[in-house]
Parts: sequence; structure tokens; C-alpha cells
Amino acid sequence: MEKHKRKRGRPSKNAVSPEAMDMQTAANAGAAPSSSSGASPMADADHGEAGAPDTRRRRGRLRKPAPEQEEPPPAPEGRSGGRQKKAQRHQAGTAATHNKGGDPAKGPSSPRSSLVVVNNGGECGDHLLIAEQPLNWDQVARVMPSMDAVVKVFCVHTEPNFSLPWQRKRQYSSSSSGFVIGGRRVLTNAHSVEHYTQVKLKKRGSDTKYLATVLAIGTECDIALLTVNDDEFWDGVSPVDFGPLPALQDAVTVVGYPIGGDTISVTSGVVSRMEILSYVHGSTELLGLQIDAAINSGNSGGPAFNDKGKCVGIAFQSLKHEDVENIGYVIPTPVIQHFIQDYEKSGGYTGFPILGIEWQKMENPDLRKAMGMSPDQKGVRVRRVEPTGPESQFLKPSDIILSFDGIDIANDGTVPFRHGERIGFSYLVSQKYTGETALVKVLRKSKVYEFNIKLATHKRLIPAHIKGKPPSYYIIAGFVFTSISVLYLRSE
Repeated sequence: MEKHKRKRGRPSKNAVSPEAMDMQTAANAGAAPSSSSGASPMADADHGEAGAPDTRRRRGRLRKPAPEQEEPPPAPEGRSGGRQKKAQRHQAGTAATHNKGGDPAKGPSSPRSSLVVVNNGGECGDHLLIAEQPLNWDQVARVMPSMDAVVKVFCVHTEPNFSLPWQRKRQYSSSSSGFVIGGRRVLTNAHSVEHYTQVKLKKRGSDTKYLATVLAIGTECDIALLTVNDDEFWDGVSPVDFGPLPALQDAVTVVGYPIGGDTISVTSGVVSRMEILSYVHGSTELLGLQIDAAINSGNSGGPAFNDKGKCVGIAFQSLKHEDVENIGYVIPTPVIQHFIQDYEKSGGYTGFPILGIEWQKMENPDLRKAMGMSPDQKGVRVRRVEPTGPESQFLKPSDIILSFDGIDIANDGTVPFRHGERIGFSYLVSQKYTGETALVKVLRKSKVYEFNIKLATHKRLIPAHIKGKPPSYYIIAGFVFTSISVLYLRSE
């Protein structure tokens, strides 16, 4: 092996091999060097937080290192093309570090800082340094959640007395969360303003409560729409933008005013499950997200943001059980958009349509054979049809529903949702609006039929709720007649 010698000066005792120095140079170019414990603060301020790579003279005598920080000895240069190769390797490593920091045309990849390549301006003009770009607060504001749009909701409730329908119960107050959307409107939960007498909103950092007007209450989806007539309330408030439906393990941040303090609170977690959930307030089943972020009393109505600062849902309920921890539920954006578009189309809330049937799975091969299904046919069996629904004119018990709007239904009642995911076929029904029609393919006595069914909301013989209105009653000859409901049965 040929012995390497220095071009000028005496040979250094601490000289290292070219291969080792190439690795050290690439390491210094690929990552910002950490400052030693003895480095002066002025040096860190000059080079920024991340610092700058060590620079050396290309020719001449060795520069003595500063007493505060040590400088590694220069690498011995071999043949005549050593300098050019080392400069190319150094520039390649610097460019790699620059690409890692982000594209200058697209802005930094992280809100803290980005690395750019600048000219040294020293003795060697082709030598490049890594410097930090100043912090761009406009880009930081876009990725951070719009917490100024989150408001605190104060409501005075007066529940009706179902046993004595001509009077009401004692008033009580509650506080929850909400957030501003486009069109000078505010979204919150329906149970936050249920049986309201007065609703007031308070902005973050303000000491004034503004009187609000309730525009619509969606009991099934547990969403309410509010507005404020005072122009002062809307000064300096930017509406929240909605994002797409998140995927599993996506980070979410819940913002609101939960119990335990008066100021705004932020909790973070990830999306752990996505399925058809039972909405406790509306006694319905709609699409919902399960997250592991803490959702406490007062978080209801607060937005859930993704890592890009877009709203992906509304916190509305949590699971309280001795065997579970940190299980909260969020109303996703498809349900929110359905509620908003329903209000804009009809001028009020009309509800989510349903297919008024009770069905059972067809996973048993003997049951499928008994119902006359071929091996390539899949679906669910109709056990009962709601007599008050329009589908009672088309569907009959023991019918096999094969598809809904052209989407095949599996034997377990699920349909393809996203890549590698399946969801209950009631999700397809809930995406429709009241009054729309759907094409339903049915197998009846080994024959396939197709029906265009007009969808409508669920009209139960005994309603589960009275949509926030006081109960109606009629008194005659000492007898009190009132409409029956689930709330009346519970009160009795």
C-alpha cells in the first residue's frame, strides 16, 4: 500500500487515513455538528441554533483551532485530484442536508427553521456553508390549530316536566365548547343547548359574553348551529377549515374548555378506530371516530384538528367504564358536512334517512342454501320492516338485500370503505338526504328484484325524543292527555 504524504509542511502525528476522513466529512455534511460544552455563546449565536460545519483552508499552513472548541486535524491529501474529489463530496453532502431541510421554493418542512446553502465569501469562493433561514411565522400559523376560533358556550337549560306537562323543571346552567365556521356561524353539540332558555358565547381572551341565536339542532347527529348578531363578536376571528376523513393512527388534537379550569385546554392523541357508533343523545347509529385523547365534561362541541391544522371532527362523548381508559369519540367530517348541507338546502334540519328494517347476517352456509342463494351471492336477510316507513311498500320479511346503490353487501352486513377497511352498509344510507331515492337489489324466492326506494327519516311509533320542544297535552274533564314518548316513559 502506497504511503500517503502531505504536500507541504511536516507530517502530522494525528493524521488519519483518507477513507476515515471521507466518512467524517460526509457525517459533518449530512448533519449539523453539535456544539461542545466549552463553546462560547457568541459562536452559537453566529452560527444559529444548529451551528455550521467546520471550514478549513484549502492551502497554506494549518489554522490553529480556537481555545474554546477543538477542531479535528485536516485530512491528508493523496494525489493531485484529492482536493476536487473532496470538494465534490462536501458539496454533495451539503446539498443532501439542504434537501433534508426542505425545498426552498416550497418553504421549510418544519415550523422551526430550514437549512439553506449560502456562499462563504472567504478565501475559497466555491466552498459552501449551511446557514439557518429565519423563522417564517406565517407558515407556522397555518399548521397550528386555529385556537382563536374555539369559543366557550354558556347555556341555561329548562327541561320540561313530562309528568306535569304544563310546567317546567328547575333551571340549571352548563358550559361547553364550540368553534367558528364560515358564514358567521358556530358549531357545537346538540346536547350542549338542549332545552335551552339562553345561550351565550365567549371568545378566547375576551371578558364579554355575547348572546347567541340557535339556528338548527340536529338531535340524531348531536350537532347544533348557532350565530351571533353582534358584529363585534366576529372581529378578528378566522373560521375553521375542514379537512378530509383521517386514517388510523393519524394524530388529532382536541381543543376545548373542559372541566378543571376556565382557560382553553389542548389534548392530543391518535385515531384508534373508525366504525358505525351509537350516538347516545340521538339514539341513532352513524359514522364515528374513536380516539385516545382525553375528552372530559366541557369538551363537548370542541373541534378535533389534524396535524395540518384542519378540523376533522367534533368531540361529543366518551366511554366511562372501569375497564377502559382514554376512549373518546369524535363526530367525523362526513356527518358534519351532511348536517351543514342539509341546513343550507332546506333552510332547516331534516334529519338523516334510514332504511327502516331489522336484518340478520347470512354467514351460515345452511341458511344461505335454505334462502335460495347461489354461492356467488352475498347479502343480509330482512327480519322485520318498519310499518311507518316508505320501504314497507317494497321490502318484505325474508328478503335478501344484495346491494345498495350498486355496492354489494357482504354476508356480515359490511361494504368496502377504504383501502383495507370495511364498514356497515348503514353508512351508505346515512350519506343520502331526506327525499332522495336509492336503488336496492333484493333476492326474493330465488329471483332478483330491483326497487327505487324513497328514503325518509325514522318515524317511530314511540319517538325517542321530542326535538327540544315541550310536550303537548290536552286537559278535559280532569283528565290530562299527552303524547307518549321514550322520555315520558323514563320520567314515569
